[in-house]
Amino acid sequence: MTRTAVAFGPALVVAGTARLRSAVLVRPNPGIERTGARIGEPGAIYARALEQHEVLRSTLEYFGVKTIVLASHASDPYEVSAGDAAVVFADGALMMRPSAMSRRAEADRMQAEFAVLDVPLAGHIASPGLLDGSDVILAGETAFVGVGSRGNKPGRAGFAKLAAARGYRVVEVQLAPDVLSLRSVAGAVAKDTIVLGADKADAAAFSDFRTIVLERGEELAAGVLCLSERHVLAEIRYRTALAKMRRAGITVESIDLYEFTKLGIAPSMLALALKRE
Repeated sequence: MTRTAVAFGPALVVAGTARLRSAVLVRPNPGIERTGARIGEPGAIYARALEQHEVLRSTLEYFGVKTIVLASHASDPYEVSAGDAAVVFADGALMMRPSAMSRRAEADRMQAEFAVLDVPLAGHIASPGLLDGSDVILAGETAFVGVGSRGNKPGRAGFAKLAAARGYRVVEVQLAPDVLSLRSVAGAVAKDTIVLGADKADAAAFSDFRTIVLERGEELAAGVLCLSERHVLAEIRYRTALAKMRRAGITVESIDLYEFTKLGIAPSMLALALKRE
């Protein structure tokens, strides 16, 4: 595990698309090779996943993001989706309660790390609530929450109450049955702009935002990791989608994250934003 000194200050994530200053990553584990890939994709390769994860870390560092890389403590391949463990607001981290039983301990381990890093807590999703952080997108003063195969009504209600107390308008977004998480098919690229995979999430939920809709077959390209307003990190393979975002005035940095794409894990899911300002 690698820790980097970070000056968190009084405010953590002041806005969902503000400049990313610090993020937590979780290294992939060998279980990635034992998990079925998405239809039409070959199985993931652990050694390559490690290499690509290191490229992700070094790319974030290049753009001024301090990274804290945690070792995996489980065999669940989706533990690498660090964004599922918590959602960070300006005043602290709201700990999630992951939907998969095999991942419930991840939030506890992340909370322990936050204690070491002096990251304050903003609350917990409590039983019987279930909610994964990758089903939440913060954009401007709106918090979008995915409604799909993960999470449940008590979990979403608990999140909504805590988010509303921090000034967010909470909007639920219905997801298509085959969608892993909201962040895999949608992403905030600016405080007023959402990139969205066609037919994978209810576009009406984003009616107050400018939307960039990506064509069918490249939906996962929407799962970008926002580095700052109109500047994102994306998976390199979706060339048509990346070109469309660039034409819309978005600066796109692209790297190879294919081993994670095979499992439906988008760049935004791999990083837990700790500080944006």
